[in-house]
Amino acid sequence: MNTPLHLTVIGALAMIFASPALDIQLQHNDEDREQRTKAQLERILQAYDLGKYTFTRKIIIAARVGPHSHPVLTLSTRHLDSDDLLLSTYVHEQLHWWLDANPERLKKAETALERIYPKVPVGDPDGADTEEATYMHLVDCYLEMKADRALMGEQRTTKVMEFWAGDHYRWIYKTVMSDESRIGRIVKKNHLQVK
Repeated sequence: MNTPLHLTVIGALAMIFASPALDIQLQHNDEDREQRTKAQLERILQAYDLGKYTFTRKIIIAARVGPHSHPVLTLSTRHLDSDDLLLSTYVHEQLHWWLDANPERLKKAETALERIYPKVPVGDPDGADTEEATYMHLVDCYLEMKADRALMGEQRTTKVMEFWAGDHYRWIYKTVMSDESRIGRIVKKNHLQVK
């Protein structure tokens, strides 16, 4: 049975407009890895509906910088061999903007997490730069895991989370995976889920 033309057009338009238009810039215009990462990100943006997880539209691709959210969301060229890791990194950094837009709710969640985990690691490779940043990352990484599941499914998300748990924020990612229900209740109670 052939699909009517108007449904085909609607489907094509839905894919075009599924993910938001971004202003993607390269830190070094002549850097091959940056150009390839930009093409990879553009391919990911076409393949997934990331509108729900996009809170800032300006993106910089930088070859010799770690990913970070502020002042401008910056993605590294590190994950050219893995769309899943780049997608997860994109979501993670975007979620920082979501949390920054909800500071009072985030503070309450951090306070609740501090009661559960009174001593947290600070510094690489297990924690974030400060205690407060480690608590904040428990929320961010939990939301990242939930978003990844919605976007790429359980099996691929598990592989991504296991990779992160052996790479950076190791204690944070391990805790998010092992204590998901408790962290999830705190996130939900403080209305920090992305809807």
